[in-house]
Amino acid sequence: MENTQEQAVLYEQLQAENAKLQARLDELTAKYDRLLEKYMQKVRKIFGRSREMIDGQTVLEGFFNEAEVESDTTQPEPTVEEVTAPIAKLAKKYPGQKKAKLEGLPVERIEYELQDEARNCDKCGELLPELKPVVRTRIEVIPAQVKVFEEVQHVYAPCGKCENEEDEGHGIERAPAPEAAIPHCMATESTIAFVIVEKYQYGLPLNRQETMWHMADLHISRQTMANWVILASEMWLGKIYERMHHMLLQRDIIMADESELQVLQEKDRPATSKSFMWLYRSGIGPPIILFEYQQTREAKHPLKFLQGFSGYLCTDGYAAYYNWPSVINVSCFAHARRKFYDAFMSLPKNARTKESASYQGFQFCNRLFDAERLLRGTDPQERFNERLKKSRPILDEFKKWLDLMLPRAEDQSNFGKAVKYCLNQWPTLCNFMLDGRLEIDNNASERSIKNYAIGRKGWLFANTPRGADASAVAYSIVQTAVANKLKPFEYIQYLLKNMPNSDIKEQSVLDSFLPWSDSLPDSCKLKVTPTL
Repeated sequence: MENTQEQAVLYEQLQAENAKLQARLDELTAKYDRLLEKYMQKVRKIFGRSREMIDGQTVLEGFFNEAEVESDTTQPEPTVEEVTAPIAKLAKKYPGQKKAKLEGLPVERIEYELQDEARNCDKCGELLPELKPVVRTRIEVIPAQVKVFEEVQHVYAPCGKCENEEDEGHGIERAPAPEAAIPHCMATESTIAFVIVEKYQYGLPLNRQETMWHMADLHISRQTMANWVILASEMWLGKIYERMHHMLLQRDIIMADESELQVLQEKDRPATSKSFMWLYRSGIGPPIILFEYQQTREAKHPLKFLQGFSGYLCTDGYAAYYNWPSVINVSCFAHARRKFYDAFMSLPKNARTKESASYQGFQFCNRLFDAERLLRGTDPQERFNERLKKSRPILDEFKKWLDLMLPRAEDQSNFGKAVKYCLNQWPTLCNFMLDGRLEIDNNASERSIKNYAIGRKGWLFANTPRGADASAVAYSIVQTAVANKLKPFEYIQYLLKNMPNSDIKEQSVLDSFLPWSDSLPDSCKLKVTPTL
């Protein structure tokens, strides 16, 4: 009897110990799965494609072994015709293709003719008849050239004969000359525009521009160029920025985003502190793209910048943009789709199937984007009506699926985070249905801030807050010009040459310099060639 009781007690102890070990195993397994997800996600970001595409065999069957998948040794080697066929297809020419590409460019014609004596027949001496000439059209690129302009303003003294008379004669007279954008500055407006566009459009930091100047036998320091940018932004470009800011607040659809920035000499902050560049973009009408530098990512910054705005605010779901008066938040479905994509790509290779829950969530988002693609370019009212027919049923089905998945998804897994993100953001994710002018995503903002993010990899940081503010203005002018199909160099050069010599205190005069103004010369506008 005692043995039986002892065995029962031992059995219960073993059961309890087994339950603890099983719980520990489940905990470690879940932790391992989470770490594996993070590892797979990191590796995918480093080595994988950046485009969010799950296209059958390419991703479902192989991710790290694309080379092995593609190199099937059982298949015969491709023929030369098979290898070169796609290249030949891409190289297909169309009539007038070259002419269309070169349309609008200045042409310099060089004639090659026989000398007079060579044009005569060797036997009879008659003039040789001329056939249709052979024309070879080539593109000549002229690197940036540095010239020194000496602007001589003649000065005239008062009349010597009338100088001593009681009536006041003429004072010292100066020949009229245009005002410079930056007084007593050695750089012309063209030079300042060149420095700004090279950095804020093409991502060439000032230290590399300094080297470029050295190659042109001219020593211009990066500090000098930084001063040019700051003064041009504060004196002239900032006035365009402020006017565009005022006009942005009159729109009823605004898109916003933010990205990191490091500023070295911020007051009472270490040089390693993380600051932010905020972006605000108009959703309708002529594009307005504005950057603003701030030290933190707090909600008070966009709230202050957009003070007075009323309408739809499209963002990526960051809480700083929410719960504002007179604002309807619209979240980004591209972010929701990205979370399901990351969850799918974090799965082990053999688990990446069309039956996986993360793939199904990704496909729900894709169905919505497919419906949007069919409505692109349609009238807003038609878009609104068609969304009710096509997108609303998908949204309803998606919501039921999310509710079903929530209790099954592990909280800390990528899939669980994707499901929770969608459910937490669901009302604002669906708000694109409220107006046919709204987009389903915030991709326009991300495209606008991409140029800044790429450029930051080159120049790394701003030295002072004043420089960061100037950079925000410069990025705003350059990106808004590009969005309005202007040539940024020609546009900024035009501003710097003409604003100092115009009465820009008059609003109508200032408005004539805005990127969408009909008063801008054709030289500032891109020549759009037909797509062939």
